[in-house]
Amino acid sequence: MMGRDWRVANGVRRRLVVAAAAMMTAAVVVGVLPGSMGSAAAQDARQGGTLSIILQPEPVTLTPSTNMAQPTQVVAGNIFDGLVTYDFELKPKPALAERWEVAPDGLTITFHLRSGVKWHDGQPFSSADVKWSLENIWKTIHPRNKSLFENVTQVDTPDDSTVILRLSKPSLPILSVLNGVGAPILPKHLYEGTDVLNNPYNNKPVGTGPFVFKEWKRGEFVELTRNPDYWEAGKPHLDRLLFRIIPDAAARAAAIEKGEIQYAPYNPVPFRDAERLAKLPRLKVDTRGYEWLSPLLYLDFNVENQYLKDVRVRRAMAHAIDRAALAKIVWFGYAKPAISPVPSSLVTFHNAKLPQYPFDVKKAEALLDEAGFKRDANGVRFTLTHDFLPYGDDYRRTGEFLKQALKRVGIEVTIRSQDSAAFIKRVYVDRDFDFAISYNNAFPDPQIGVVRAFWSGWLGTGTPWTNGSGYRNAKADALIQEAGVEGDPAKRVAQFNEFQDIVLGDVPSLPLLELNFFSVYSADLQGIVEQGDQVYSSLKNARFVDAPKGN
Repeated sequence: MMGRDWRVANGVRRRLVVAAAAMMTAAVVVGVLPGSMGSAAAQDARQGGTLSIILQPEPVTLTPSTNMAQPTQVVAGNIFDGLVTYDFELKPKPALAERWEVAPDGLTITFHLRSGVKWHDGQPFSSADVKWSLENIWKTIHPRNKSLFENVTQVDTPDDSTVILRLSKPSLPILSVLNGVGAPILPKHLYEGTDVLNNPYNNKPVGTGPFVFKEWKRGEFVELTRNPDYWEAGKPHLDRLLFRIIPDAAARAAAIEKGEIQYAPYNPVPFRDAERLAKLPRLKVDTRGYEWLSPLLYLDFNVENQYLKDVRVRRAMAHAIDRAALAKIVWFGYAKPAISPVPSSLVTFHNAKLPQYPFDVKKAEALLDEAGFKRDANGVRFTLTHDFLPYGDDYRRTGEFLKQALKRVGIEVTIRSQDSAAFIKRVYVDRDFDFAISYNNAFPDPQIGVVRAFWSGWLGTGTPWTNGSGYRNAKADALIQEAGVEGDPAKRVAQFNEFQDIVLGDVPSLPLLELNFFSVYSADLQGIVEQGDQVYSSLKNARFVDAPKGN
């Protein structure tokens, strides 16, 4: 696909895309107007207009340099361009980098930047911005990239349009994280010499992307407007993006049905509503655009808890949960049971020959008895508090499912709800919880999205979605470190196989489901899903389609 734009030596090319080639390529599109998806493209499209979008929950910040929460990235992908974007096969496509080369030994990566690009405040974008962002964000405070870029020992910028990364050891996943939210490039002239974490531009971001930040009215909306100086001629097509914050699921469904909302990503409505909306001729329900993510729902045990520090209790709880029923009853089939922290969509790295925790109430009871936690006169062994990710009703209902499952084996559960900021602080900063559910995106390589949940190096940093369990295992840490710098793909596979065996045996974090997110959008929209990282990319190709005459 890339032709001359992706000049990678053959051996290194295979290593860089080994995980990406295994990602999901199937799409589910329902509720499509008669005449198929192609009919919309044949209609006349028009320039301009406002696209109203569901943003749920409200983000904590709008800049993805330190916070990788879902709502932040949904907005930020429209403000910040990356060096590349990704197609449905997860191969990188040019964005701010027009082309790049990887040396045969994997120790030098050279990017040739697009000329004439401007920041939203009119200042020129250059290689200095990339160098500053890599050295001050990606290598230091970014939740995912710190380990990926740690072997970049030097960044050369021989001119304004060239960036050369020099590595001490290969880092094979780098080319899989270079989109606008994966490796955000910040304007050096607005951040250099400041407290990056508290820089005011984090909440009034300045990027190079197709849309410009205008206003964030807390509790109501985030507004972006068309970038008139965008580097890609004729884009974006829309004049305005209005991200609306609607906490109530029923209200979101009603707004979509009435046409007040034209685009709603990330399971914006309950599954029953999705089934109903998909039957309406003016709406589409689509699972494309999430291929870059490979999301996995998991349960984090606080391994410092007086009960959960015993591995037998954690294994008992794993046996007590019917994951197939959870996928069917709560997630309406938009998920499947997970058997490893590395999702099956990462075919190259997924180890299907792992110790398993099949649904077995008797086994769970026996393990709890063995651990010394007998039932009292009321049939209760002990009580735990459960915190669920406050991203919608699906997660609350998952918590209720877990409560009922654990009650059968004598564990009482109290469910606690809170907003996103409180959830993050409780789980990742204060560690004031018993067990919690959340989801992480695995991305095309386990080094990007999986190992952060287990590496002890994240402990004490308060970084969201990194090692919430408090897990420490020297061998797992060593395998994570070794795989991060291993240049032989076969050896990396072996390292990740052993890693999966260790962490699933210790089960500090229990994989529950491999998720299949969906979006709902108006059939009057064209270009809404164009690439594999669409949900975290920009809507520069989106436009409204004029209805055919006679409708």
